[in-house]
Amino acid sequence: MSDELIKKQESPSDVAKIERTRDTVAYTSRFDIWEDDQELTLFGDLPGVDPKDLDIRFENSELSIHGKVAPRNAELQPLLSEYGIGDFYRSFAIGEKIDSAKISAELKNGVLTLHLPKTEAVKPRRIDVKAV
Repeated sequence: MSDELIKKQESPSDVAKIERTRDTVAYTSRFDIWEDDQELTLFGDLPGVDPKDLDIRFENSELSIHGKVAPRNAELQPLLSEYGIGDFYRSFAIGEKIDSAKISAELKNGVLTLHLPKTEAVKPRRIDVKAV
């Protein structure tokens, strides 16, 4: 993965990590990041999240994902709880070689997919050779 495109990546543990640096407690969601010649693609595990509860922004070369997970099975007492309930937050410092106007997101089966297309300037291109 290019250092220019992703400047910093956090490493969550096996259990949803609590971040206390914001005004409220927020959980850190897990993401995989893939890169090819055309774009960066982020896949985030967001079980139980409704698309209307997501706020995704790209400002000043930072991609931020805020959301909320509603409590599940409130009448039951869990034996083990590894998924964070409540607010979650995740941010990534992204290089300016992303075409921010073409960023797209979709949420399917609890997985958020973000497409961050690269600008034409950083995409590989084939140079035609002319016979002289």
